Amino acid sequence: MKKRSILFSLLVLLVSVALCGCGGDKKTETSSESNTSSEGTPTSGGSIVFGMTQDLVSLDPHQITDAGTRSVVFNMYEGLVKPTSTGDLEPAIASDYTISEDATTYTFTLRDGVTFHDGSAVTAEDVKYSIERYAEIQGESSAFSSLLDNVSIPDDKTVVITLKEGYSEFLSDLTLAVIPAANEDPEGNPVGTGPFKFEAYTPGQELVLTKNESYWQSGTPYLDQVTFKIIADTDTAFTQLQAGTIDIMNYLTTVQVQTLQQMSGGQFDIVEGNMNLVHAMFLNNAYEPLSDVRVRQALCYGIDRNAINQFLFDGKSTIIGSHMIPSLETWYEPSTAEMYTYDPNKAKELLAEAGYGDGFDLEISVPSSYSQHVDTAQIIVDQLSQIGIRATIKKVEWSSWLEDVYTNRNYQATVIGFDGTLAPSDWLKKYASDASNNIANYDNADYDSILKQALAAVDTEEKAALYKELQINLAENAASVYIEDPADFVAVNAKLGGYTFYPTAAWDMSQIYVKAEQ
Repeated sequence: MKKRSILFSLLVLLVSVALCGCGGDKKTETSSESNTSSEGTPTSGGSIVFGMTQDLVSLDPHQITDAGTRSVVFNMYEGLVKPTSTGDLEPAIASDYTISEDATTYTFTLRDGVTFHDGSAVTAEDVKYSIERYAEIQGESSAFSSLLDNVSIPDDKTVVITLKEGYSEFLSDLTLAVIPAANEDPEGNPVGTGPFKFEAYTPGQELVLTKNESYWQSGTPYLDQVTFKIIADTDTAFTQLQAGTIDIMNYLTTVQVQTLQQMSGGQFDIVEGNMNLVHAMFLNNAYEPLSDVRVRQALCYGIDRNAINQFLFDGKSTIIGSHMIPSLETWYEPSTAEMYTYDPNKAKELLAEAGYGDGFDLEISVPSSYSQHVDTAQIIVDQLSQIGIRATIKKVEWSSWLEDVYTNRNYQATVIGFDGTLAPSDWLKKYASDASNNIANYDNADYDSILKQALAAVDTEEKAALYKELQINLAENAASVYIEDPADFVAVNAKLGGYTFYPTAAWDMSQIYVKAEQ
């Protein structure tokens, strides 16, 4: 056994290089290329308001299913390891770890002096409890639960996790939040070890976090308080941003960016990055017209992804063709992005072959709190009308989307963006026929077989080849209409520095600071 297996070291190196060299490379309007907002001398103290358009699903970190909520609670909780802005994984509650050569045994040494927000010390029992609780909540059908064999505590500073079979990507799963075993109500009384601690939450209005004065990592956070203000209407949120009652707001449209840039006084910096999302029109493959692969392929030919990119993101998004982001370069198959060109005539031919020469009705469910999804759906409706498909948009509240579309799969098509972890399997496992989060109802025996081989592979080159084969399978069978990894335009009050992009769901407020006055 040795510190980090050779395979994992190579995996992290390749992912880090990819994120620094392509989709993960971020820049601002006013500075040289970096993955943070414009620099300035940091000061301690101050408070900010972060504007967001969706409510939080849960404050229990083991119950969260959406990227927005994960991005917020990233500030409250930590795991044995945590992601960095460059795509690495670094020790967090653990100070060190080793991975066996066969990737079945993960051994962690706990960091000295880490305490929960309630002042209690983090123990090995808390870590064991958190892992086992997470596995139970995920359910027996989840990959995490099915892989986990045993969590043991040889001594009060050591936690050993044993898997039923080798899995070289398991370390990324151990970003899962460690919470106190004694806390009987993680939802109503959120307690973690992160740089900020829970102060107050009013559903539909705001979450208030305050500085963790006992945070184990010295020097952070800078701010005394962060308020995540929830404003469901995007136009209202933008108006409040312009008025200065919001300090940071992401997911801006190009029109909103232009509006801010025309404002006098340089009130905001615009920070550009990628959302690291698979933005797509996901298709319910069990819905009768869409159960025919020719119909799904017709939709791929009938939707102009480049037009969507140009109109909504000023051409700065990255076009994709399957369920993987280009930033994960080691695992990404670029050929899928070129598999379908915009070809309405080809789309009509395929529809006629499938028996839908006169088109059909298609309802596109979209969460109303995300303007980029609504705007994308509106463009798609117009484009599909050119090939005879009568598409309509059904705007729904975020909670309804989660229940009806994500959980119950009661929908025809939906425009949404999915995130993932640094583990490539996390992006692709959701298309397994028996996956609980198989939102597309994709059922392909070849896919299931290749996925099983990929998960069992330990060699990086072999694993990468299999993951690329899976992406080609999704593209060829048009599991959904994959569009882009969207550009992310973030408005940051010019008085602030340190805004940092991550390749996973994380709005890291620990790095934000008020600039010293010049």
